[in-house]
Amino acid sequence: MNWDRVEGNWKQLKGKVKTQWGKLTDDHLDVIAGRRDQLAGKIQEVYGIEKDEAERQLSEWESRQKDS
Repeated sequence: MNWDRVEGNWKQLKGKVKTQWGKLTDDHLDVIAGRRDQLAGKIQEVYGIEKDEAERQLSEWESRQKDS
């Protein structure tokens, strides 16, 4: 997934991110602004999971976005 494109289309993708990670607030997503490292870090923080698990979830989400 091209994260430069994600940043450009962030407003459209925020809904898909919230569907996957419902604990993330609009304020979180506004600060993240489509930056992958920020998203991974916030998933890790909000869900209380290890960095590796956050990266795994994000990679799986990326794969599903390519398919759709």
